[in-house]
Amino acid sequence: MAADAPTILATSGGWALDDRLRWRVGPLTDLAVELSGVTGRAPRVTFLGTACGDNPALYHEFYAAAQRRGFAGSHLQLFTMPNVDDVTAHLLEQDVVWVWGGSVAGLLAMWRLHGVDEAMRTAWEAGVVLTGVSAGSICWHVGGTTDSFGPQLRPIGDGLGLLPWSNGVHYDSEEQRRPLFQSLIADGTLPAGYATDDGAGVLYRGTEMVEAYAERDGAGAYFVERGPDGTAVETELPVTRLR
Repeated sequence: MAADAPTILATSGGWALDDRLRWRVGPLTDLAVELSGVTGRAPRVTFLGTACGDNPALYHEFYAAAQRRGFAGSHLQLFTMPNVDDVTAHLLEQDVVWVWGGSVAGLLAMWRLHGVDEAMRTAWEAGVVLTGVSAGSICWHVGGTTDSFGPQLRPIGDGLGLLPWSNGVHYDSEEQRRPLFQSLIADGTLPAGYATDDGAGVLYRGTEMVEAYAERDGAGAYFVERGPDGTAVETELPVTRLR
């Protein structure tokens, strides 16, 4: 199965704490699976923890969460070597690609080193739904704000560029995020873009943002652009609450 158009769900969520597992699949990730259009079989979801250095514990947690949700889970790791012979073929076999958070700078470097960047574009164009949280949200865009280099946030502008926008994550939970994202758009360092509070996500069909969603009450999504006077203009978007 494949989505009927190139589809990205970029989020600051998609998972939730659980009373039995370390974490479980959240409504935003369930939405990504629904968008893939798969019916009559277990959804094929592959998980990338590149931004966390392919921590084996993280993959163990993913497989536990995937089994509980009924996904046919797999993973793509790059350390210490790729675990598949053909990255593009592996991605094209999936319904959903789910990218975890961590260092977006490290993720982008490793992806480019191993050709995952071009493989992701091929999968996206073929209708495999791409989703992710934090670094797994920023990566699809031109850039955003990151703590990849230290506790003081810095801009990153060498994202995959599948989407011609910038992306702000953890917009309500990390105090540096909102003012820096706005200032970088105001001064032209980053293009206009979309930001999400924790528990929110924005859906793109092709390169157009078509809807914002939240898996948590009060979570918002925003469009930020440079105004005619050179200041940032933030517009809160309507949000569909997922249950």
